[in-house]
Amino acid sequence: MGKRSIALMTAALVAGSLLTGVPNAGAQADDRSAARATARDGVGVDLDTVTIPELQARMAKGSLTSAALTRAYLRRIEKVDPKIHAVLRTSPTALREAAASDARHRSGKPLGPLDGIPVLLKDNVDTRDMPTTAGSLALAGSPPRTDAALVTRLREAGAVILGKTNLSEWANFRGAKPTSGWSAVGGQTNNPYVLDRNPCGSSAGSGAALAASLSQVAIGTETDGSIVCPAGMNGVVGHKPSLGQVSQSGVVPISAEQDTAGPMARNVIDTALTFAVLSGGRADAGRGATDLRGKRIGLWRLPSLGSDVDAVMTRTAAKLRKAGATVVEVTPPYQARLAELEFPALLSEFHRDIDAYLGTREGPKDLAGLIEFNRTHPEEQSCFAGQELFEQALAAPPTTDPKYRAMRAELKDLSRRSIDETMAAHRLDAIASPTNPPAWTTDCARGDNDVIPSSTPAAVAGYPSLSVPAGTVRELPVGLLLMAGDRQDTELLSLGAAVEHRLKAWRAPRYLPTVDSPEQ
Repeated sequence: MGKRSIALMTAALVAGSLLTGVPNAGAQADDRSAARATARDGVGVDLDTVTIPELQARMAKGSLTSAALTRAYLRRIEKVDPKIHAVLRTSPTALREAAASDARHRSGKPLGPLDGIPVLLKDNVDTRDMPTTAGSLALAGSPPRTDAALVTRLREAGAVILGKTNLSEWANFRGAKPTSGWSAVGGQTNNPYVLDRNPCGSSAGSGAALAASLSQVAIGTETDGSIVCPAGMNGVVGHKPSLGQVSQSGVVPISAEQDTAGPMARNVIDTALTFAVLSGGRADAGRGATDLRGKRIGLWRLPSLGSDVDAVMTRTAAKLRKAGATVVEVTPPYQARLAELEFPALLSEFHRDIDAYLGTREGPKDLAGLIEFNRTHPEEQSCFAGQELFEQALAAPPTTDPKYRAMRAELKDLSRRSIDETMAAHRLDAIASPTNPPAWTTDCARGDNDVIPSSTPAAVAGYPSLSVPAGTVRELPVGLLLMAGDRQDTELLSLGAAVEHRLKAWRAPRYLPTVDSPEQ
């Protein structure tokens, strides 16, 4: 995307009132108690609620520098991260990158809306100047030789790479009973809202860091649910782009048929601006009008997530209807068959794709070597001990097998039809569902309680999805997941901005040690 295109997109976002979509800015004073560290840190802006366009306006006036903003986030990481363990490491070059951005701003030649903006990267995204581990000690040696393609795009846009976030080890694709947010490299990430609750995986560190205002934006990755679930459980925004919109080159894989990196932020405008950079300008967020009149949204309730979540959906539907949207209840078809086929297909794809990736790194050179590494390193077994998924993937049919090919073809067909047919039958602009249940307690012995079907149709189809905050259940955030058709990222982000504006559901975490509530 050229400078002029980025400038036009920024102007369109602001003119389209996306800034008014920043939820509850200034309306949560009662929640900003002494129980949490202040989010101002001497820069004159509230890091919880400030948006990228607001930061750029201050930088253009000279009332804020990227260096000051970067230092403020580094101070917050030092102060707040010991509670949540979301950030694995900070970049030794972050302040140098910020100084270079300030020089561009002083000369009147910023590179675009992300110039000088601090960004955290999930630690399965290759960086040439920092380790990239996927949470595993097997990759904890020398950094990759080159940056991931998406990191190159961020650097070319002037973003400040602030550091790397913790994740569920191997993106939750190692053991049969994983604990989201745990890795041998980073330990356990906690949910900032209630510290004994889980942040969801596998982009757990990215979601928790944003909730705690440790960066302006963060990058997550998803195969099925690993951007949107951490966004929902940590009360932030997460966008899983359409497959192929963001390059996966240099990202530790599970499956080329489903994997995608995507932006996470505390508001939709920052998410949209980051997506425009990551995707090379192939999409923007349009005008971002806050008017929902005439929009048609299909609500997939998912009562299996519990009565409290269903009550949040009922309140959400009422707010959207009051804003002029038509909300109809829907049940996308073929979900049982998708659940039956997805995991076996991923096993074959993981074996193929992880072998190719490991061949680019120092350490184990293939999946068999990785399995042996884990057997001989007890630190890898200190939380979820097993590597059953690795072992099943090693024994899975190759992706040249006709049975595998038929399985993936059926998955693609049914997942796309589940969305396309539902949207066509009801003339919908999007399908909405709960992103997540209230966060469960973190328990290594039990593992996750994370059967959350809402992310699967878009994840398997390669269609976009977007989670925005919808409400809370006893202090624990619940997100609203929006899904649309292939390459409808622009329209989905615009709709998400309007939904965010009407729901105004965001609130800052209070870092409570626990809450007295039943398990969800």
